[in-house]
Amino acid sequence: MKNNRNGSRTTEDRLERSGRRRNNRISSILVMFGCLLVLVLVTYLAGVLYMWIDAEFQKNADDIAEAVMLSEQEGQVTYTQEELDAMVAQAKEEAGTEASQEILEGIKASLTAGETTVETLRPYYPDELVVVSGGTFHFVPIQKDLRLNDYTQENLNILETGEYQYLENGQVTSHKGIDVSKHQGEIDWQQVAADGVEYAFIRVGLRGYGTGKLVEDEYFEQNITGALSAGIKVGVYFYTQAINEEELMEEANFVLEKIAPYRIECPVVFDVEKVSGDDGRMNSLTVEERTNLTLLFCQTIENAGYKPMIYHNMEMGALLLDLAKLENYDKWFAYYNADFYYPYQYEIWQYTDNGTVNGIDGPVDLNISFGPLW
Repeated sequence: MKNNRNGSRTTEDRLERSGRRRNNRISSILVMFGCLLVLVLVTYLAGVLYMWIDAEFQKNADDIAEAVMLSEQEGQVTYTQEELDAMVAQAKEEAGTEASQEILEGIKASLTAGETTVETLRPYYPDELVVVSGGTFHFVPIQKDLRLNDYTQENLNILETGEYQYLENGQVTSHKGIDVSKHQGEIDWQQVAADGVEYAFIRVGLRGYGTGKLVEDEYFEQNITGALSAGIKVGVYFYTQAINEEELMEEANFVLEKIAPYRIECPVVFDVEKVSGDDGRMNSLTVEERTNLTLLFCQTIENAGYKPMIYHNMEMGALLLDLAKLENYDKWFAYYNADFYYPYQYEIWQYTDNGTVNGIDGPVDLNISFGPLW
């Protein structure tokens, strides 16, 4: 029994060893085949990669050669992308520095020449109105959809006397005017007419900016009759401090009553101003409230058969009135610089409050109108 078991085990071992050898040969063949396949694949990929690298190298080489050839032909200098990026950055920095320096030099030159800060700033903000109000600088976008004037600086002629004229095609097209109140005292209107004044705005009255009381200008009748008798065309203005519609209508009706006996060929003007400091009754109005009162005055005057007009300055036009709602009415603009900085349309320019006219003792406001007299 023992020998049989041993013999049986020997045969099994021999068969197992034979199977293992067969399996090992198969595995070796598979491994060899796999290695060969990997080698072929690697060789193929390496060839493809080599061809791509060679093509890219040749392409770049051709580009470089062409650039070098052009450089030699045209005398140019070539740069790498990194060098170009560095040059662009440097150019931007230098340009910014140069522009900043130019601006600083311009500001210094303007201030040295005696210009105010606001006048110095304005050229650098061509699309905005630079206005000082209450000690604050305001930069107000210009409303290009409103009526803009087309006055040009080269057409402005300033005489040795300080008077302004406006020319078109070398001919004077503006008209000389003044505005007066009790502050001018006694006026010799014949001498005023002889000095070339064609029209005058006479103050009818005012509302006290503190008391709110309605007051007739004490020289109104004397001035309007004197101007008319001298052949000067007249308009009138009223200095408002109305803070509601009731007061506004009181002012408008007051004006209409006072001018009824006279021939008024020039506009009836609503003088809307901000009082310096906090004393003015009208200072506290909103833009909408002030604009609506202005609109109501103009409508009332127009309905009575007269031509209304609005007197204002830079601060009022830029910050305190809604000009879009007042587009239909002519403007009288007060501005004492010899330029056309203000962009919006105005028919009369009050260019000084320190003018001189024969027949008037002391300073008087001088105006030019740009269109035909009314």
